[in-house]
Amino acid sequence: MRRPSKTTRRTAATASAALALALGATACGNATGPASSGELSGQTVTVAGVWTGSEQQNFKKVLDAFTEKTGAKTVFVPSGDNVSTFVGSKIEGGNAPDVVLVPQVGVLQQFAKEGWLQPLSDEATRKAGSTLAPVWKNYGTVDGTYYGLYFKAAHKSTVWYTPEAFAQAGVSEPTSYADMLKAGRTLADSGRPAFAIAGEDGWTLTDWFENVYLSQAGPEKYDQLAQHKLKWTDDSVVKALTTLGDLFKDKQLVAGGAQTALGTDFPSSVAQVFGPDPKAGMVYEGDFVGGIAKDQFGKKLGKDAKFFPFPAVDGGKAPVVSGGDAAVVLKDAKNGKAGMKLLEFLSGSEAAEVWARAGGFLSPNKELDIASYGDEITRSTANSLIAAGDSIRFDMSDQTPAAFGGTRGAGEWKLLQDFLRDPSDPRGTAAKLEAEAAKAYGN
Repeated sequence: MRRPSKTTRRTAATASAALALALGATACGNATGPASSGELSGQTVTVAGVWTGSEQQNFKKVLDAFTEKTGAKTVFVPSGDNVSTFVGSKIEGGNAPDVVLVPQVGVLQQFAKEGWLQPLSDEATRKAGSTLAPVWKNYGTVDGTYYGLYFKAAHKSTVWYTPEAFAQAGVSEPTSYADMLKAGRTLADSGRPAFAIAGEDGWTLTDWFENVYLSQAGPEKYDQLAQHKLKWTDDSVVKALTTLGDLFKDKQLVAGGAQTALGTDFPSSVAQVFGPDPKAGMVYEGDFVGGIAKDQFGKKLGKDAKFFPFPAVDGGKAPVVSGGDAAVVLKDAKNGKAGMKLLEFLSGSEAAEVWARAGGFLSPNKELDIASYGDEITRSTANSLIAAGDSIRFDMSDQTPAAFGGTRGAGEWKLLQDFLRDPSDPRGTAAKLEAEAAKAYGN
């Protein structure tokens, strides 16, 4: 069974931290607006996804726009974190949803290999070909067949900071990894440690590793490691772990030291930078940090909360690591034709614009008018995502088997937590990672 993705965990965390609510796992129907064509009048499309809170509400605005365009009613069914188990049980029970939003490459591949998915229609494929960089099609393709349309993206190469702390320490946004650590030590000298690190959530540590590794080793080796065609004992892995270890062991750089970091979950790490009692100047994670800073702590993006791109490491290129949610149509869907019409709608810029205007959203759609986003910070993040084109690499641990890349207390999560606790033996950690990977991949 596949694990809940890091995207899932952080969206749930964001929703609870920012809104302090959780929606029940019952189906919710969207309001029906006037249909412009009525081609799907009388039909209902059931859509399952992990989104809760504001993300679910904003996606329902997209579904409302689909209703207005086609006349189809929609029902959103929260899947819970484990999409694989949810969909499997629905198929077995004979009540499969029509469309599923899948937050992991690994789960999409599993669904395709189980024979659960319909290939994208010619129209959806054509539209996606003009609106998405080819890399997004590659991540939605299994064994040469295009199944998954990427609709929502996450930019996981952003370092967030409080300008007040930077001004007090007299530092500016760094443009290299070495400069970032230097700025962090200057922050610490002025009374505020550099980074709040959410070591209690192992997925954040995999994100740290992935950004360092992509920049140092390059995209080709990143792809090989993600597929376990390269062993974790490779010198490139040891080098990335050594680089991370230099940060992890430095108490000026890790707020409260490693032990405090290991007791800090992701929402708390954001609170340590942007909350009422700040304990650090920076927090590394995805674009979704800005949503918590704004919604939970009332920070004005671009003024009280800013970010800079994760900087290039050792002369490599600045990394752009992404996550994302792909829409798929199930073969066992009761209304698969209408479901595919929804995917055709999602492949255009009109659907993306609805959510972009609502906020809390990044689109991989290069035809979406950047002015649709409501603030300069989000526009800047979206520009960076689109400009990266095919150099984007999908979150590595979301591409791996669950036993290795996404199980709490096991595999990569646990071993990187152990490494945060004691980063003295990068080569030994690499050997342990390879042993776990070989078990999970079966090779």
